[in-house]
Amino acid sequence: MADKLQFDLVSPERLLLSEEVDMVTLPGSEGDFGVLFGHAPVLSTLKSGVVEVKGVEEIFSRLFVRGGFAEVNGDKVTVLAEEATALAELNLEEIDHNIKNAEEDLAAAKSDEDRQRITESLNHLRQLRAAV
Repeated sequence: MADKLQFDLVSPERLLLSEEVDMVTLPGSEGDFGVLFGHAPVLSTLKSGVVEVKGVEEIFSRLFVRGGFAEVNGDKVTVLAEEATALAELNLEEIDHNIKNAEEDLAAAKSDEDRQRITESLNHLRQLRAAV
């Protein structure tokens, strides 16, 4: 039996996942990278994207993170995500509805601050939609 890797995924709201897994693929800011047991230590920022986890329940096999940090040691990976959601829990109709609302809000925005805030939200929703 292969050695397992301890994987912890934490968002500001809660500990989303804490399991022993076979492999984790992370969306590093310099490019995606995979982690197996015995990986060299790494500290990396994460871009928005999909974390793929092998060796867990299907619902937690693909998670969308919105930025954050990952710390890798030989037998443990800890991800501190700004926001994290299991892709299996997402509702496409709701995401599409939220995108439409954000586009309407952007068209009606009066200030640069509002446009910037809404644009960031819209970009996040589009990334989430693409990941699903």
